[in-house]
Amino acid sequence: MAHLLMIESWVGAMSSLLPRAIHESGHRFTFLTRDLQHYLRSAPAHPHPLLAADNVLTAETNDVPSLLSYVERMHGVLAFDGVISSCDYYLSTVAAVAAHLGLPGADPRAVERAYRKDLTRATTSAAGVPGPRFALTRDWPATAKAAAELGYPLVVKPVDLCAGMHVREVRDETALREAYLALEAFPVNARGQERVPTVLLEELLVGPEVSVETVTAAGTTYVIGVTDKSLAGRPWFVESGHMFPAALDDADRDAAVDTAVNAIDALGLDHAVAHTEVKLTADGPRLIEVNPRPAGNRITELVRRVTGVDLPSVFAELAVGRQPDLRARETGVRSAAISFLLPPRAGVVAGIDGVAALASNPEVVDWSAKPAGHRAGEPTSNNSYLGHVMVTSPDLNARARAERVVGTLDVRYAEPTA
Repeated sequence: MAHLLMIESWVGAMSSLLPRAIHESGHRFTFLTRDLQHYLRSAPAHPHPLLAADNVLTAETNDVPSLLSYVERMHGVLAFDGVISSCDYYLSTVAAVAAHLGLPGADPRAVERAYRKDLTRATTSAAGVPGPRFALTRDWPATAKAAAELGYPLVVKPVDLCAGMHVREVRDETALREAYLALEAFPVNARGQERVPTVLLEELLVGPEVSVETVTAAGTTYVIGVTDKSLAGRPWFVESGHMFPAALDDADRDAAVDTAVNAIDALGLDHAVAHTEVKLTADGPRLIEVNPRPAGNRITELVRRVTGVDLPSVFAELAVGRQPDLRARETGVRSAAISFLLPPRAGVVAGIDGVAALASNPEVVDWSAKPAGHRAGEPTSNNSYLGHVMVTSPDLNARARAERVVGTLDVRYAEPTA
């Protein structure tokens, strides 16, 4: 039985996937955080995942030199076999800790290149991986000038945030200024880390978006499959649903896979699970970004239901230096899809009609819904969801089935009293 050190996590992932994967792989874990209340106040309905940890430690995870010293002392007592996290903001930290302790893990520099969108763009562009035309800037005059040179419409991105936060389409300098000021007013992320002030401008790509789910071990990248992605909420880029596998012809699938594998190779990413997003444009595939961890938004569950490959478990196995079993198994499912319920508008949710019927719907294999009293915002990122519906199908029709079911849900708002 291996002992993993888990350094921080997304609250959602902490609630199920990674702790489950660790235990189902026959391992145990110690959890380390800078702020225990960040997890306790989430109050999940099921038993809290921290209860599954052998130990819960508190240390400043945002100060890497201090953290290395602390973890080295704890390693002498608890004997860790690997280090892991599901939170993007700590992937580089985990790689640095693993390297410091001499434990299995990806090259910290490669993880940083993959996580930071500016470094990804510079590295993959130099390697000839097709991507959008782009510019990197650090102040308003340079941003306005670069945008004019690239030409509108454009996409504005922070280089070190997740879940689509502050990623938006802009069609003129007025909208660009608004996006720039919003980023400038957000100097620290949700985990108290100072943000990189670089702004990434990209040409707006048009075409279907997919993600390529891969595992790279010992220098070889194994393709688990390709997922399709539905987007909504313009000018924001909110993911409204996914289907695995994507319904693509062989040429488009091969183009997406080649782009993802070449990007991973260019970044030097090894000993890693990756979720690489690609746009299939009329001019060919274009790299969007590489995420050096398993996909979010329950995509890994779609993959598991279709192929039998559990990517969070693969992630845990890699963390302790084991070669994971990546063989697909017959599951009786041809496709699986998830559709998200987005808030029609901002306000306090009074209830979601149609939720009660989900439990008895034979098509639905998993679902969630925010309770009455939840304060919904505008759908500006993947953190905007009010719920989801997941279905499986014996054919490639799961996406339409999921969208149909989520379409039966209706959000009621609590009107303000006079």
